[in-house]
Amino acid sequence: MRTTRSAGASVTTDPPAASAAAGTRWPAEWEPHAATWLAWPHAPDTWPTRLEAVEATYGRMVEALQGREGVRLVVADEPCEAHAREQLRAVGVDPDRGVEFVHLATDDAWLRDTGPIFVERAGEQLALDFRFNAWGGKYPPWERDDRVAEAIATHAGVPCEHSDAILEGGSIEGNGAGTLLTTEACLLHPNRGNGQPRSRESLEQLLAQTLGAERVVWLGDGIAGDDTDGHIDDIARFVALDTVVACVQPDASDVDHEPLADNLGRLHAAGLSVVELPMPEAQSFRGERLPASYANFLLANGVALVPIFGGTSDDRALAILRECLPGREIVGIPSRDLVVGLGAVHCLTQQEPASTGS
Repeated sequence: MRTTRSAGASVTTDPPAASAAAGTRWPAEWEPHAATWLAWPHAPDTWPTRLEAVEATYGRMVEALQGREGVRLVVADEPCEAHAREQLRAVGVDPDRGVEFVHLATDDAWLRDTGPIFVERAGEQLALDFRFNAWGGKYPPWERDDRVAEAIATHAGVPCEHSDAILEGGSIEGNGAGTLLTTEACLLHPNRGNGQPRSRESLEQLLAQTLGAERVVWLGDGIAGDDTDGHIDDIARFVALDTVVACVQPDASDVDHEPLADNLGRLHAAGLSVVELPMPEAQSFRGERLPASYANFLLANGVALVPIFGGTSDDRALAILRECLPGREIVGIPSRDLVVGLGAVHCLTQQEPASTGS
């Protein structure tokens, strides 16, 4: 196992080719998976008054993945596993069909940001373990979540490479061929600096060295209610090598209108093919705006799990994604309860790509 430690308006940057790690590639999410990892929800403060409903939604996600790829479900211990099994059965899901329960204590369930990022290097799989600080120190404690990536890599039998840099999986989006999307609002935020300054140049070098990025497309701000400081997976997602679905808000009175319009312009300026994806009707909880977005979908083997929110724009969003993802079943996952926790389907999942030899 090789261990490294690293420090942690132009819209597109092409870092020098020599800075990219030789032979490193971050597979696109639509490529074959060995499994999807989920952590069973257990923090009532994350989903106040909604935890039981969120457990039922997990059942829908597991059901959509069963028979397509493995489901690796993180639970704290035997009692938690027994509870998860009971809750899955309660919604008609067989917990013994393609579900592996992995005992691992976590602070919360957001594996997109706490789990490892699997890459290929020199034809072999490698799990990247970046530091995690609960989105800039917002939600202590996070010590157990900061250890999740290495534990998952160990369970998967994949060598793990560590970095001292703070980087969350939801803050980056890749096409499997060296182009990455991210946001200035998140990656350049000082609360991710780990005591060191953040700059475009240093972040581009980090993404090149760890993920093999050859091109970084920088968007601006995230959506309202997003406590991650602007994760890309609520804004714009690759659906093909040079095609991105990007959220738009045509209502000029809505707080998301201007930043999403700016991001749309940056994507066009980068030369990408862009398909506009509507925003759902505004969601709120206890008077606070929630970060509801149809872009927070998961691409798995033969299926896309898409958050839906019970509004009039659901059908339109599903139809757009169905057209963008031919041959892939589009499954709507009711997410009004999930998003009370300030995230949805993509935030809660982390794919383990099929190995090169699979």
